[in-house]
Amino acid sequence: MRRLIPNPGETTVSEQLDSYRPWEEPHEERPFVATNFAVTVDGRATIGGRSGPIGSDLDTEMLIRLRTRFDALMIGAGTMRVERYGRAVASQGQRERRERLGLPPDPLMVIISGRLDLPWDAPLFADGGGRVLVFTASEAEPPETASGLGVVRHEGKVDLAAALSYLREEHGVRALLCEGGPHLHGQLWAAGLVDELFLTTAPKLTGADAPRILEGPSLPGPTELELAWLLEHEGELFARYRRG
Repeated sequence: MRRLIPNPGETTVSEQLDSYRPWEEPHEERPFVATNFAVTVDGRATIGGRSGPIGSDLDTEMLIRLRTRFDALMIGAGTMRVERYGRAVASQGQRERRERLGLPPDPLMVIISGRLDLPWDAPLFADGGGRVLVFTASEAEPPETASGLGVVRHEGKVDLAAALSYLREEHGVRALLCEGGPHLHGQLWAAGLVDELFLTTAPKLTGADAPRILEGPSLPGPTELELAWLLEHEGELFARYRRG
């Protein structure tokens, strides 16, 4: 892997993230929030309805290692239904590494689900590893799950700013990574709740009518971003942007 910006030279995913400590930058009222997406060159966030086919094995490594740098991981219900998550940090070695950094061994898994219509048989719920917290507007009761499960209810619809404030105040979450989907991502950016974006651009074209990384409400105006780094491997680009 080549680092193009800053300080051009050879690097690895591990080297790039070793000094990345987002938990040291929390806001008083909410966690530091970063988002992570992979897109095709024509800007599509899924192929055949899934994000997995877009990126390479190196993109997967970036995803897995990013998860080791945050207190919590957030996804929307649609992403959970399609991707059927398991334990966010599956490796015992990575969980021990998190503890050495002063992080909990497992990131708190946060799911935004207005109707509480989730795949309760997915490994995240059924395997008994880690902790899950669901924000919902539904009055329905979830089934019993092997993994620890909490539910926070909002009236009408989930208020993302209130949810982040709750995570900061009640669970001590300092840094949160959002992996989508595009509608949740769009809502977070529209509300001004995102600090950084990790974006992998795969050397692929799909041409399909697939979502982009931002769907839903329009932003109040163009949001300026600063490029913190740009990496390249076999035509695949890995960018880290900070809110300007």
